[in-house]
Amino acid sequence: MENNGFLPISKKEMTDLGWYYYDFLLITGDAYVDHPSFGAAVISRVLESKGFRVAILSQPQNKVDLEKMGKPRLATLITAGNIDSMVAHYSVAKKRRSKDSYTAGGKAGKRPDMATIVYTQYAREAFGDNPVILGGLEASLRRFAHYDYWKDAVLPSILVQSGADMLCFGMSETSIVEIANRLKRKKKPSDMTDIRGTAFLTDAPPSGDDVINVPSFDLITSEKRQYAKFANMVQMEQDAVRGHIIVQEQEEGVYLVQQKPSFPLETEELDKVYALPYMRYYHPSYEERGGVAAIEEVEHSIIHNRGCFGSCNFCALAMHQGRYVTSRSHESVLEEAHKIVNGPRFKGYIHDVGGPTANFRRPACKKQKKVGTCKDRQCLYPTPCPNLDADESDYLKLLTEIREIKGVKKVFVRSGIRFDYMLADKKSNFFSELVKHHISGQLKVAPEHISPNVLYYMGKPNVETYEKFCEQYKKLNEKHGKNQFLVPYLMSSHPGSDLKDAITLALYLKKNKVVPEQVQDFYPTPGTLSTAMYYTGIDPRTMKPVFVEKSAEGKAMQRALLQPRNPKNRALVVKALKKAKREDLIGKGGLL
Repeated sequence: MENNGFLPISKKEMTDLGWYYYDFLLITGDAYVDHPSFGAAVISRVLESKGFRVAILSQPQNKVDLEKMGKPRLATLITAGNIDSMVAHYSVAKKRRSKDSYTAGGKAGKRPDMATIVYTQYAREAFGDNPVILGGLEASLRRFAHYDYWKDAVLPSILVQSGADMLCFGMSETSIVEIANRLKRKKKPSDMTDIRGTAFLTDAPPSGDDVINVPSFDLITSEKRQYAKFANMVQMEQDAVRGHIIVQEQEEGVYLVQQKPSFPLETEELDKVYALPYMRYYHPSYEERGGVAAIEEVEHSIIHNRGCFGSCNFCALAMHQGRYVTSRSHESVLEEAHKIVNGPRFKGYIHDVGGPTANFRRPACKKQKKVGTCKDRQCLYPTPCPNLDADESDYLKLLTEIREIKGVKKVFVRSGIRFDYMLADKKSNFFSELVKHHISGQLKVAPEHISPNVLYYMGKPNVETYEKFCEQYKKLNEKHGKNQFLVPYLMSSHPGSDLKDAITLALYLKKNKVVPEQVQDFYPTPGTLSTAMYYTGIDPRTMKPVFVEKSAEGKAMQRALLQPRNPKNRALVVKALKKAKREDLIGKGGLL
C-alpha cells in the first residue's frame, strides 16, 4: 500500500521511502490519524519539520509489533492517545465501554488499560535501554502521585510505574524538540534535567529558592489532609512565569522532579505547528476496517486557540494546557479553512472554530504574560476579575472572515463557550452575531448545576449569571427571527452535591421546562482539584470538609432526579424523595 503522504507505519513503508534508519518510534493508543487535533500527529510532524525521521506504531499488541519496526536510533515516544486509556475504556460506573471512537471500526479493547505503562514495558522488552519518553494526556495528568478512581487508590508517578526515562507534560512541542536535539548530540536522558515541560526521577533532587517540595507519596497515602494540601500546591505552580520546580519523593531515595512548565507558544510559533503537512485524515489502511469515527467531528473543524483561564475545578486543562491563552493568527486559521473547503468530503459546513474554550482569543489580562496567572484569584470565579480583558471582537472578526470564504455555507461554534465571559464583553457584538450566524439549531452551554453550594465547589458562576445569559439568548433569537435552543450540560454527584442539591436542581429544571438529554455523573479523573475533593472529602482550597457522594445508589439517585419523568428512573426518584423527606414532591404537582 502506498504511503500517500502519511508517516510510515511499517518497516516496509520506511524502506519504500529509502529509510535505512529512523530516529523515533512514536507509539500511540489511538488509531493513526494525521490531523492537528491528535497530539501524536502534532508531535510527529513537529519532529519531522526539524529533520528527524519518525515512524508511527498504532495500538501494538505485544513486543513483537515493536521488533518488526526495528530499533529507533534515538528513542521511543509513547502516548496513550488523545484521552486517558481508562476513561476510553470505562464509564463513570466502571462499566466497560462497548465502543472506542479512536479505534478503527469503533472496536473496543484495542489498547490496554494504563496503555502508557504497558507500551513502555513492550519498548523495554523489544529495545532494551533505548530511551523511552512519555507524553500525552494520560502521562501528563499522572506525572505526580495521584488518586486513581478505577483502583480507588493513590498511585505513584507514572514514571515509577512504567520505568520510562522521562516525561513531557502539557503541550510538548518545545520540550520534545529540545530533547531530540540533545539525543542527537549523544546526550542521555539523565543529563536532561533542565528542560522546561518535563518530569523525571532522580536520587539527587534540586534545592533552593526556585524549588518547592510537596508532600511525599507515603505521606499523601497515609493522610488525606496531606493529599489535599499536595493537590492545591501542585495546581498553584502550573504557570510558566511564576511557577517553581516541584519535587515529590516517590519512595525512599527516589524523587520526582517536575521542571517549570514550558512557555506557551507565541502566535507565530503556533501558526507554524498548524501549517505542517498533515494529511487531515486517518491512515488509508483503516478504510477497510470501517474508518475512525473520531475524525468525523474534527475533519471540518478548526482549533484556533490553546489554554483556558476558566479554571473549573473538575477540569484538567490547568494542569495540561495551562491558564494562559494563545491564539493562532487570522492568516493561519484562514489558510486551514481553505484546505478544508478544498477537501474531498467538504459539504459547505465548518463544524467548529474553537478550542478548550471557543470564545477566548487573548490572555485574561495584560499582566498575565509578565507576572503570571494570579495564585490567589480566579479570572472568572466567583465573578469576573476587574482586570479581566473581556473582548470577543477579534474572534467575531475571524468567524466573519471564514464565513466569507467561497464555498462555505455556514460556520458553527460547537466548542464550549463561557457565557459569563460573553456577558462581561461590553466591547463587541459577538453574542448577537453568534445567535444570528453561528448556531446549528441548538447551543450547548455548561452551567453544570444551579445550587450555590455545588457551584462553589465546582468553581462555576452563579445561577443568576446563567439566567441572565438565557434571557439575553431568548431576546436575541426573537430579534433575529430564530428558533434556536439551549442545551445545558449538567453534572450530578460532584463533591459538595447531596440529595438536597439534586432536588433543588430538579425543581429548577421543572420550573424552567428543561428536560436534559443527558446527565453526566462526576468522573474523578487524575489531576483535578475536584478529584482531590472526591478522594479526601476535603476542599484543597480551604482545607475544610466537603460532602462526597460515593455510594452507587446515592449517585444513581442524584442522576435520576435530573430526569425524573423517565419511566426507568421512577423507583429511584421516589426512593430519593422519601430519603430526603420530600414526599410532597411525589404526588401531583411534584417531580413525577
